[in-house]
Amino acid sequence: MKKTSLLFGLLCFTVLAASAQTFRGLDKSPMDMAYYPDDYAHDRKFAPAKIGTDKAMVRITYTRPAKNGREVFGKLVPYGKVWRVGANEAPEVKFYQDVTIGGKKIPAGNYALLAIPNEKEWTIILSSDLDQWGAYSYNEALDVARVNVPVQKADSEIENFSIQFAKKDAKNAVMYMGWDTTVVVVPIAL
Repeated sequence: MKKTSLLFGLLCFTVLAASAQTFRGLDKSPMDMAYYPDDYAHDRKFAPAKIGTDKAMVRITYTRPAKNGREVFGKLVPYGKVWRVGANEAPEVKFYQDVTIGGKKIPAGNYALLAIPNEKEWTIILSSDLDQWGAYSYNEALDVARVNVPVQKADSEIENFSIQFAKKDAKNAVMYMGWDTTVVVVPIAL
């Protein structure tokens, strides 16, 4: 009887160990978020439950690839081709209220953020297709808006792709996207 109980216990342990969950390794490109106004992300009195009040304007979730000594624009990210603006999934931008970007009215809602980088100008694309890995399944017919913005040279090299927002005035903000020695500035107005 003791041998049977011991054998049964060992069998149960083996079955449980075999079905244990395993997790994949960490992504090399960490996920990040940027908010405007950014006090929603940093000030504890504005907990996530408050994001969506009439004070919030925009939130973007994206993945930050690293330069790692590579030539970025024109090589790693080819000029003239649709890029997912970061790594992994196309970033998701959520506008909590209607905005205007580069003179184009954008209704409140969620959109995928893509771009077509070129040496002197980027085409910023907002797409209604939120479920895309990279830009491999990009469909131009699902574009909500396209806006052209000029390229600027960064003051210093930016190792990891980054997105930040800044206040321009009471009704206007800008979204900065930068990587390597490239920065683009996207105007956003209420």
